[in-house]
Amino acid sequence: MTELHQRFGAVVRRRRIARGWSQGEFADLAGLSRSYSGEIERGYSIPSLATVIKIAAAFGVPPSELVEEAEGDARA
Repeated sequence: MTELHQRFGAVVRRRRIARGWSQGEFADLAGLSRSYSGEIERGYSIPSLATVIKIAAAFGVPPSELVEEAEGDARA
């Protein structure tokens, strides 16, 4: 597990919680399995570009916004 995995997962978790979604609700909206979405949030798995696009679509934002937020966490 790398710092990048952890930062991206933290972004996904923060946004999910801010929306009041359970992991299951988020997984359904993103078209992912609940276990895989949990692995992403915990930083155990880094999603492919196709999965990042699905995650971004679930949040209604461009994929670049998620990546920029994860990069910002590295600078903070």
